[in-house]
This record gives sequence, C-alpha cells and structure tokens, in this order.
Amino acid sequence: MALFRLATTRVAGTHLSPVTAVFVRNLSEVTDLRDVLTKKVPQEQEKVKNFRKQYGNTKVGEVTVDMMYGGMRGIKGLVTETSVLDPDEGIRFRGYSIPECQKLLPKAAGGNEPLPEGLFWLLVTGDVPSDNQVKALSKDWANRADLPSHVVTMLNNFPTNLHPMSQFSAAVTALNSESKYAKAYADGVHKAKYWEYIYEDSMDLIAKLPVVAATIYRNMFRDGKGVGAIDTNKDWSHNFSTMLGYDNPDFIELMRLYLTIHSDHEGGNVSAHTVHLVGSALSDPYLSFAAGLNGLAGPLHGLANQEVLIFLTKAAKELGGDFTDDKLKEFIWKTLKSGQVVPGYGHAVLRKTDPRYTCQREFSQKHLPDDKMFKLVSQLYKLVPPILMETGKVKNPWPNVDAHSGVILQYYGMKEMNYYTVLFGVSRALGTLASLIWDRALGLPIERPKSMSTEGLQKLVGATK
Repeated sequence: MALFRLATTRVAGTHLSPVTAVFVRNLSEVTDLRDVLTKKVPQEQEKVKNFRKQYGNTKVGEVTVDMMYGGMRGIKGLVTETSVLDPDEGIRFRGYSIPECQKLLPKAAGGNEPLPEGLFWLLVTGDVPSDNQVKALSKDWANRADLPSHVVTMLNNFPTNLHPMSQFSAAVTALNSESKYAKAYADGVHKAKYWEYIYEDSMDLIAKLPVVAATIYRNMFRDGKGVGAIDTNKDWSHNFSTMLGYDNPDFIELMRLYLTIHSDHEGGNVSAHTVHLVGSALSDPYLSFAAGLNGLAGPLHGLANQEVLIFLTKAAKELGGDFTDDKLKEFIWKTLKSGQVVPGYGHAVLRKTDPRYTCQREFSQKHLPDDKMFKLVSQLYKLVPPILMETGKVKNPWPNVDAHSGVILQYYGMKEMNYYTVLFGVSRALGTLASLIWDRALGLPIERPKSMSTEGLQKLVGATK
C-alpha cells in the first residue's frame, strides 16, 4: 500500500522518477484488487458527484398504476454499476457480453472457460484483469477460506431434512461473527472508510462460500466427511469442485462457466435487490447476502432450474422415450392448457434467447452431444417458442438460463437437484457483493420508496370508486 500511495501522489507532481512512471504505466499489472480500488473509488465518487449536481433533477421515466401493481416492472429506480440487462442483447458485465467475457477473461492453464475471479475483478473495477491479477485473487481467496469453528459445528449439527438453502443462509448469517465492517462501525469508523471494510468482508465471504456449500453437500449427499484442505495453487472453482468431491476436468470447467454466468443480472432481480436493500441499512455483507439467499431460494427465482428438471423428467416418463416432435408438441400443449407453464422459458426483461442458455448449449455440444437429456432440451428449444408464440400471450418465448443448467449438472453425476440453488448462490455472491462495495463507496443512502394504498391511488388518478 505504501508504494501505491507514493505512486499516486507523485503523479500529480511535475517530476516523476523512472520507477514511478513505470509503476503508473503498469497500473493494470497491480495484482492487489484493493490497491486498484483505492485509486478508482475517488474518481468514481467525483464523477457521480458532478453528474448529480448537474442532472439531479432530470426525470428518467414515469410510473404507471400497472407498474405499481405489477411488481414494479420497468420502473427505473436503482443504480447498479456492475451489469445491465438489455432486452435484445442480454446481459452485459461492465459493458462486455458473455461471448466477449469468454474470450477476454483469463482462463486456467489448459482451460477454455473464463475464471470467475476474472469476472469479479471486472465487476468491481470495470477493467479486464491480467492473468497475474487473477492468479493473485485466486490465492487471496484461498488464504481467506477457513471457517470459524462455531460455523463448522453448526453445519455438522443441521438435520439432513433441512433444505440446503436454509442451511446455506443460516451459515452465512452466523459468519457475521467475523465481520470487520461491523466491528469498525461499532468503533465509530468514518463513513468515508465504510467501503474498505465492506470490501474486506466481501472478499472473506466469497472465499468461504465454497467451503460452506461443499460442507452442506458432503453432509447431505455424501459421506459426511470434511471437505479437505484448500490448495492455494488452484483457482476458486477448482477448489470448490474438489471439495464437492468432483475431480473430472470437464466438471471443473463447467463450474468455472456456471459460476461466471450466474454471477450478476443487473440490480432489480430479487437476490440482487435484496442484498442492496438490506445493505442500505448498513447491515454488513454477511447479513445482507444471507437475506439475498433467502430470496434466491424462492421458486420464482433460484429454484427455476429444479422446476425444469421436474418438467423434463415428467415428459420422459409420460412419453416413454418416444420423443417425436408430434408427441412432444402434444405434451407441451397439454401442459399449457392445464394452466401450467413450460419452465425455463420466458424472462421478465429478455426478448431473445438468454445468452447464458446459449453458452451452456455450446458447452454441451462440445462435451455431451449424445446425452439423451441434452437432446431433449435441444428439441424443446426448437418446439416450445413457436407454440408459446401461437398462444398469443407470451412476449418472450425463448429459453432462459434455467432451461439448460440442471441437465449438464446431472450429466456429470450431481443429481441432487434441491442443491442446485446453492451453486447459484455461490455464484451470485460475485455480483451482489461487488455492487455492495460500490454502494458504500458512493455513499448510497438507505432505500425507502414511497408506497400508497389503492384508495390513495384512486384519488391521485381521479378514479371513481
């Protein structure tokens, strides 16, 4: 840190030593993420300050009665720096599409999929990291991964009939005993330094999540033995896969892809918004993220891929393996006419095939092209959208991320579908905690939108009772 402060101080002067000049030119090679943030935070604070000063009273949209009753869909009311969801292009992480991230982000030696560490660096800084920066982040997380003994005891004492997400959320809440931010706040730290402690907590939490998640998996579905030691020379996904009990290189590659693409989906989804909301009360990252996990556990959010697998299994059973187009069409229509939906299709924002679906499809075409369930998913991809369009009720008939993810996990032997949301949760920490760091760096206040009663709305719009 001392060298970093020296370099940034002397940039403002007129005389730069050769050593300092080289350091500044090679800022992209600074391998400590906090050092990079220390430079970026004041710049972003100034940018936002000036923007608000000039445009603070500018209107950005209008709110209708339907929006208020319809889950606030389409209301522009949040600032999230990490990602933006375009209805036609899909998700962009700091401006980069998923295919661009697959191409640009660093990969493990011999691997083809992006490392989640690289995406986290991108989400936090806006910069594509170098190989050295990502390796340093992998090692940093490995060094922070140990769990306090009381959390280990807690996990090992949970009954096996307690849902994995309930265990996950409870353990994350209990980890708040380790919060550096909570301690600093209690000690009266200045609000200008909040983000530094939020950063430290976020790094610690991301490092520990795979250990928590793997312990739950081992206790519920395997031998109950410990997850073993973290290898500081391995990346985050590799260590997670090993702790789960999977050493297939292709599964490890899948985890790298899975944890990258599920990380963030702008700020309005339930888990991201919940972390932001609870964090706005100055709750620490452990409490904030645990709240987000409870939202992710809902069937309309993180449980969707489980719903897809149930649908696929039901189709396979009813059709007895007769997956002709005509038989499948008949099954799809029967499902819709019974008042049910085809899970994995449609999205609140997207109006095209989810790019997260597409990259999983490409992974499957490469690694499991002959798998029966993958072939069924591919067949549905061809048949479902035209049928949904024919109903005239669906704006977006295309598949989303959940239409594919469970099938790949099943192929590699992870058949415990009620655990899949835990994987989603490990990944979602990257985006929500990156956002939380910036929430505190920018000094965003407690969230408190105005609510109204139906009677009040009627009066406002001049409606008669």
